[in-house]
Amino acid sequence: MSHPTLQAIPLGGLGEFGMNMLALRYGDDILVIDAGLMFPEAELLGVDLVVPDISYLKQNRPHVRAILLTHGHEDHIGAVPYLLPELNVPIYGTQFTLALLGKKLEEFGLTDQATLHEVLPGRRIEIGPFEVEFIYVTHSTIDCVALAIRTPLGVVIHSGDFKMDPTPTDLQPFDLHAFAKYGQEGVLALFSDSTNVERPGFTPSERAVWPRIEELCRAAPRKVLVSCFATSIHRIQQVIDIAHLLGRKIAFVGRSMVTNVEIAHSLGRLRIPDGMVVRPQDLRSFDPRRLVVLVSGSQGEPMSALSRVAVDNHRSLTVDEQDTVILSSRIIPGNEKQIFRMIDHMFRRNALVYYEDGGGNPIHVSGHASQEELKLLLNLVRPKYFVPIHGEYRMLFRHAALAHQVGSVSGGIFVLESGQTLEFTEEGARKGEPVTAGRVCVDAGSLEEIEEIVIRDRRHLAEDGVVVPIIAIDKHTGRLESHPEIVTRGFLPSDDGREVVDGARQVVLRTIEQSNLEEKTDWSVIKEKIRTELKRYLNKQTSKRPLILPVILEI
Repeated sequence: MSHPTLQAIPLGGLGEFGMNMLALRYGDDILVIDAGLMFPEAELLGVDLVVPDISYLKQNRPHVRAILLTHGHEDHIGAVPYLLPELNVPIYGTQFTLALLGKKLEEFGLTDQATLHEVLPGRRIEIGPFEVEFIYVTHSTIDCVALAIRTPLGVVIHSGDFKMDPTPTDLQPFDLHAFAKYGQEGVLALFSDSTNVERPGFTPSERAVWPRIEELCRAAPRKVLVSCFATSIHRIQQVIDIAHLLGRKIAFVGRSMVTNVEIAHSLGRLRIPDGMVVRPQDLRSFDPRRLVVLVSGSQGEPMSALSRVAVDNHRSLTVDEQDTVILSSRIIPGNEKQIFRMIDHMFRRNALVYYEDGGGNPIHVSGHASQEELKLLLNLVRPKYFVPIHGEYRMLFRHAALAHQVGSVSGGIFVLESGQTLEFTEEGARKGEPVTAGRVCVDAGSLEEIEEIVIRDRRHLAEDGVVVPIIAIDKHTGRLESHPEIVTRGFLPSDDGREVVDGARQVVLRTIEQSNLEEKTDWSVIKEKIRTELKRYLNKQTSKRPLILPVILEI
């Protein structure tokens, strides 16, 4: 490093969905952009969350100056609680982003440790040798920014997640002028979101969902359930406005939905007319013809609000015949089975269910830029070097090809994966030495890392053992065919543990008895219910957390 060198060090989000994290280093100063998590694939048994490996940042702890957050989605802020004990540095973000993060830090008991700085789009801050301007961009949530980072070697622009919405619901437009201004001045490198590079044309405006959702609500004979991502404040606002227009009341169900609505409303970012909200406990007695309910759990997660509603296992809400259910969100790849299983449960109740169908009037639009918007950003910025980020490898590759086709990149195009570094000097840019990068598996609700899944399971088994409840259920009737068996290994001595095991058997019996037919015949739901209840019981009785692997014998 005899010559001044600027390094770009991707630690997550390149070659995968989620875990977005990029470090910029000049000399002894490091800026970190975003700190996201990802949810595990099915093969990562026993893992709740996956966060980036920050070995490189820990090795260079004295040089890390700040974390900059582009917006409040989990794949951009979700890893912050796991980083903070190791890297207690200032965190910069917009109002709504920091409000979401603050709630998360509160759950982990880290509020006092964090130094949060609220930023405004259009403003600049200085951090070491870097000057950072926050540029307003439109996306599927609010308060999203791109970053223009002025370094001694030139300006680096990080797009964050974005689309170019010409008619945003909050009337805050994508700041084309700021990008054009930097493009005229000269940009060293552009790092740009690749999520929707495979989609031609432009991504429709958020307002495009209004006509179809209004049409379905007008035609609805009974109550309307709308499920969308709880951070989609634009979408939530439109549903509230449609309900008000049609003389219906609104209710919010699901922890994340209630939390995010409360945060957005308290910040003045969500308008809810007085007297319009129905409390969850009043839903069962309220006239269903005058009701719209916003429910979280659009991805069919087994214990989410919407999944429980679909099998009549929610204390406040049911899906009844002729109710209208609108899934106003995309089906994330990998979630298809559980989502369609949940939709099946709703159809069994003769509900009117509408989900992503690719029709003319959509009920969901993406928050990411399609090909024409990506081209427009490249033409506005006209960077010397271009690096596609945020996406699986084929998306990064296709974004690079798109940039080559546009022809606005004067220096070079680099397709990187997490851990591969890029070095800029006055002579040019080249790939540098790789750094340690990868995935760290963690248990949700704790800061415990699982270095490797195999080691984690071995340690887990060695310390707390394994408990295998074996249940025989008739696939068609949902009837228990025999008394549940509880097999334990390495958990409790056989004599002392008999009482605990008998209690565990009663927990399994009670869980099954309190479940309805559809839950009993949906293996993923009943297994998760048994696992959750047993985990709580065994931890209370023994202060241990054995690996619980429910086995369902189909009769």
